[in-house]
Amino acid sequence: MAKIKWKGFEIEGHLDIFVADYEDEFKGEIEKWQNVLIYGDPGGLRSFARLLMKIADLNQENEAGLPIGAREHYELRPNLELSKSSVQTILGRIDAKGTGRFYDRFVAKDEKKKSQV
Repeated sequence: MAKIKWKGFEIEGHLDIFVADYEDEFKGEIEKWQNVLIYGDPGGLRSFARLLMKIADLNQENEAGLPIGAREHYELRPNLELSKSSVQTILGRIDAKGTGRFYDRFVAKDEKKKSQV
């Protein structure tokens, strides 16, 4: 991965990002899952949206400090950019500079047929 951006304080307002664990029992089988929850006030959500747009619109090919094969990303830290109750969050590009390759753990979603939409 590329260097972590420590510019800091990209988030204005209040933003809380956390992982919630769930489980449910159905017919003797226990199913477990997690959800990532992102909550914020209008200022926090808007600044998060701006950061998403900034990294989406970034031309990684023009980033001299980003090596070929690396992916630009930002680290959002509890009690700095995020609330104290948040988990550390990395927001990044999935496509690598120079190759466009996705990282190995990525599994694409299933394609939907028009009749399913």
